[in-house]
Amino acid sequence: MDLQVSAFNSFIEPIIDDGVIPLCEIAKNLEEAGEFERAAKTLSSFWNGLLNRPETRGLNEEEKAELFLRTGTLTGWLGSARQVSGAQEVAKDLISESAEIFEGLGKAEKVAEARVDLAICYWREGGLDEARVTLQLALDGLGKSGSEQRLRVLLNSALVEWSATRDRDALRICTEAASVFNTSSNDALKGKFHNTYAAVLRSMGTAENREDYIDLALVEYAAASYHFEQAGHKRFQARVENNVGFLFATIGRFVEAQKHLTHSHALSLSVGDLGGAAGAEDSRAQAFLLEGKYEQAEKSARVAVRSLTQGGEQAMLAEALTTHGKALARLNQTRVAKTTLDQAVEIAQNAGNPDRGGIAAVTAIEELSDHLSADTLQNYYHTAETLLSNSQNLSIKSRMGECARRVLSVALAEANAVAPSTSAADTIAMEPGFSLDIEVLRYEGDLIRRALKESGGSITRAARLLGVTHQGLAFILNGRHSNLLSIRTPVKRRRRSIIRHH
Repeated sequence: MDLQVSAFNSFIEPIIDDGVIPLCEIAKNLEEAGEFERAAKTLSSFWNGLLNRPETRGLNEEEKAELFLRTGTLTGWLGSARQVSGAQEVAKDLISESAEIFEGLGKAEKVAEARVDLAICYWREGGLDEARVTLQLALDGLGKSGSEQRLRVLLNSALVEWSATRDRDALRICTEAASVFNTSSNDALKGKFHNTYAAVLRSMGTAENREDYIDLALVEYAAASYHFEQAGHKRFQARVENNVGFLFATIGRFVEAQKHLTHSHALSLSVGDLGGAAGAEDSRAQAFLLEGKYEQAEKSARVAVRSLTQGGEQAMLAEALTTHGKALARLNQTRVAKTTLDQAVEIAQNAGNPDRGGIAAVTAIEELSDHLSADTLQNYYHTAETLLSNSQNLSIKSRMGECARRVLSVALAEANAVAPSTSAADTIAMEPGFSLDIEVLRYEGDLIRRALKESGGSITRAARLLGVTHQGLAFILNGRHSNLLSIRTPVKRRRRSIIRHH
């Protein structure tokens, strides 16, 4: 190792005299190969490392911008790998400063590059709306250019939409971009694309029970692994192993799942990627939950949460907390489970990732409905309904429908418990053939029918009376109570939005 360091220093020292831009180019190439530590060392004559501003005295504007960009992106990557608190904020400041200088110099490609890297920082934090807007700005600034930066915009746009559970939007972006990525000679970029494409296919395959999507996802993961191997990118090879392991767990192949997850964890640690290792632990916990091994799941989830608590990657932390809360609930640690899931909802919302918070709220209903009051469950449901209003994932919609039934079931049970012993509810419950599910459905239908009549058939007003969103009530009507559609007023065609969606 000493010989390698010595050789590297001997290679770098003559280049320092040529100025900062050649050093930044070397650092960028190392960064693309996942060699973040070596990339940072390349810039050590100008930069003291993580959370520090680089030294820019004597540099011209272009050199300053390039140095800010490289140190900013490396701060983001190293902050994620080491789980360093505040790193993403420092990274955003440096990259933003770089973008402003490049914009003043009229360098559109460099502005787009900086904005993509800025969007990645927002994505790590869970700020999906900020990431989406930043990527759109990058795309607008490129015009009709078919450059590598356009590919990076498309790749990260798909990643953002997938993270927001907008699976169909993510699939559309990947499908349209696939042929363009095939022409690229950048193995690291192609690996990231195939990995994202596979994640989208996996999500839709498991949600819609599409075996063809699952098979395609495995093909895309294999392609991603190949390109990362060609690029020498061990960190992202570890991420692929994690994703493949989780996919095998979702289809019940647990032995293969744990093999891939163990490899992912070891590979991440070998390159000092604590964030990747924590992600592998969270996936391992989810696999244990699917297998019914709750104690092992709680242990792995606890390790993941502990690793992610200080790192600033709030979306990953919210996901790990949701996994941990679910494991605690399965172990009958109800109070701690509720606190953990509440924390997941709050962190995800504060980070700007509503879908992750909505999934935590749904998990609270699924796992704790036998232990919570109807009012508490209704609050969780309204939270989930609001936060998941834009989700395109069919399995999430199905879970929401089941949650509505659970909430109504608990509400009906509470009403029966306080009613007089001679009430109709008690009489019905004693009759042969009584079905709680049927009674809950009938009760729900009666409430919706009354709300629609009182609102003159207006979905919006009826939803307001019932304390749900317009979209939520429409979903319930179209799914469980289509017989009530005749009561609602005719749907008015909306004018096409002037906002373009990419």
